[in-house]
Formats: sequence, structure tokens, C-alpha cells
Amino acid sequence: MSSPISGFSKLTKEEKIDWLANNYSADPENTKDILKKYWNADSKLQQLHDEFIENTITNFYLPLGVAPNFLINDRLLAIPMAIEESSVVAAASRAAKFWFDKGGFKAKVIGTEKVGQVHFIYIGNPEKLKAFFSELKPKLIASTGHLTGSMEKRGGGLLDIELRDKTSVLADYYQLHCAFETKDAMGANFINSCLEQLAKTLKEEAPNHSDFTESEKEIEIVMSILSNYVPNCLVRAEVSCPIEKLEIASSISPREFAQKIVRAVSIANVEPHRAVTHNKGIMNGVDAVVLATGNDFRAVEAGVHAYASKDGQYSSLTQASIEGNIFRFWIELPLALGTVGGLTSLHPLAKLSLEILQKPSAEELMQIVAVAGLAQNFAAVSALVTTGIQRGHMKMHLANILNQLGANEYEKKVLTDHFKENTVSHSTVVEGLQKLRQEN
Repeated sequence: MSSPISGFSKLTKEEKIDWLANNYSADPENTKDILKKYWNADSKLQQLHDEFIENTITNFYLPLGVAPNFLINDRLLAIPMAIEESSVVAAASRAAKFWFDKGGFKAKVIGTEKVGQVHFIYIGNPEKLKAFFSELKPKLIASTGHLTGSMEKRGGGLLDIELRDKTSVLADYYQLHCAFETKDAMGANFINSCLEQLAKTLKEEAPNHSDFTESEKEIEIVMSILSNYVPNCLVRAEVSCPIEKLEIASSISPREFAQKIVRAVSIANVEPHRAVTHNKGIMNGVDAVVLATGNDFRAVEAGVHAYASKDGQYSSLTQASIEGNIFRFWIELPLALGTVGGLTSLHPLAKLSLEILQKPSAEELMQIVAVAGLAQNFAAVSALVTTGIQRGHMKMHLANILNQLGANEYEKKVLTDHFKENTVSHSTVVEGLQKLRQEN
């Protein structure tokens, strides 16, 4: 076992790569060569990427694709998607085209409230704490004035502060539960700065409260941090049409197809094992757009999956129904997104993706992302209840398998033609390639 390195962050990028390759690679020269191949030839652009995170050694590329023909609230858009998984962009595009002549997607924002919390320990009489908070609340809000001014000019700011008694779940635990509006910014830094100021004011004012005993004055601030669970920052997207328009395949009637979709979604509502995979498919579409626009997909993932469990069991994020002769399919997602600040204006491709989306506001981006998730889920469930998921997915995955096996251009063409009518699996592709090479 080698000794830990000291001062690694102070090394140059070349020195970091040398150390990494020499200590953790079986072929140091090959490792160095691969890492440097992914550097950008534009030195200024590379420096920009180097400064996004710490200890950068190279760039890790994801394909950026586009799914066209999305009609959203009667507006035609092409949606940029950054993702490595084959068939995701194709599936979204198929769903967009399918719904285009059926009215397209309708989306609306239900709420934009974001949340932050000051977590603290108070050992004493809860009624005294409530009285203290009632007196202190105006001063708490005023104490953040130097931070909220510019946000308030844009229509945002600190909306409310609520004292929450959590002692039933953890001894002596309370929180200031704070609601924020951050407009087109995701707002993490703004919220956290406000929370730290609120915590400071709470801590400083407690000793001045006359009703507190000496021990009650010693409020312990545990932490001040925004929450990525934003159930009141919510967007809804849906599609609907007369059942007779659901002509998906000659082997299944429109009504039978609608019934199968409703059943499949019902299963995802009651069976968590299915719901996780069902929702993962939704997030294929959601994450791809979130990534492409420079937003935080980890925050979105955490918040969305928490929302899927809000009723006590993890369940489907989408719903489907047949009402008379109308089929409806919809989704509700909590999405805290931004179109200004962070990587949205710093990363050239994120900035370009927002331009392709016609420079949306944060609320418009919420709608677009929700639509992408709904489209992805419709495509996946449609395949599952008709031809099965593997047929289309493995067709799209064929190119990856052929590249992995080192097929040349001629072999790729022959085998791509062959598998248009044959089942794709890793073993059948290996067999096909071996046979072709033997013949030639």
C-alpha cells in the first residue's frame, strides 16, 4: 500500500497525471495518452473546464443529442439531451412525433416555492421558544435584507419562516423551515446565505430573551442548508386524445393499447420494484435535459425520488386513465431549476442548449423537462406492453456492441442490415461477426 500524497491539489495538471498514471495504472504511458486526447484544443475553453472542479485531469464527454418535434403548449421545440444511454433520444423523439398531431403536450407550473432549513437544538420549554420566535420573526426577516434586496427586485426573496417542533422524532430538535422564491435562478447560494444569516440572528438574540433560563438561552445551531426536496416547486405535464387515435401497432387495437398502458402504470403505483425502474425511465429524459442545460441532476434526482415516496410507499411518477373515450397520461414532478447563474451561463454547451430551447425562463424549463420525462415514460411503457423493451433498445445498442468488438465499417454495415430482421443480443452479434470474418 503506497503512502498518501501531500499537496496534490498544488501540483500542475501534468504533474497530477504523471502521479496518477505512475501509481494507479498498469500502462502509465497509455493512461497519459488517453487523458490528454480528451483535452480541448482551445486552451481557453480547456482552462474554463479545468476550473469547474478541483484536481481536473481531463474532460469526460457525454454525447449531446437533440429530440425534435416536441409540441409543448402549442409551441414547437427541439430538446437538447446529454446522455450516454442508447435509445433514450430516439424514444423521446418517437413520443414527440406520436403526440404531435394529437394536440402535443400541455404543461403548467403549479408552484415555485423552494425550501431551506436552520436545524437547531433547544433544551427547554417549547412554549417559551414559540413565544420567542413570534417576537423574533420580524427581526429574522429584516436581518436578511442585505441579501434579499436584488432578488426582491426580480419578484423573489424570503417568503416565510416557520418554527417547527421536531422533538417527537428527535430529542430537543427544532428547525426554522423557510420558504423562498428565486425566480430564474436555481438559488442554492442565495438560500444558503440567507439561512446562515437567520441562524446567526437566532443564536445572537436568544440570550436577550427575558423569559429564557440561562440554559434555554444556549441554542445550538446544528446546520443551515437548503433542501432539495421541493414538493411545492411543482410542474405538471400531460397528453390526451380520443382512444381511436392511439394507433400504435397493427397487432393491437387502440382501446387495448390504452388499457394496457393504464394497467402498466397501475402496477408501478402498487409495486415498488416496478416503480423504481418505471421512474428510472422517466429520469432518463429528465436528467438528459437537466444535464444539457447545466442544472444539478443529482438535486433533481433526490427530490423527485423523495416525491415518489410522499404517500408512504415508493410509486409511479406518472398516471394514466381512460375517461369515457378519452385517454389521459400525465406526470407531476418537483423541479428546482435555473436558467441564470451557475453553469447555465458559464458552460458554452449549456448556454447553447438554452438558446436552442429559445431562452426559457425557469418556469418554462420546468415544463420542458417534465415533458421530456413524460415522453420518455410513454415510449418505454408503450414498448413494454407491445413489442417488449429489448427489441428497440438492443437495435439502438447494436452500434455500441460492434464498436466494443472492433468491427470495421464494412462489418458494421453488413451486420446492421442483418439485424434489421433478427434479434440483437451480445452473443448473436459476436456469432454474426465471427461468421462474417470467417467468410471473408
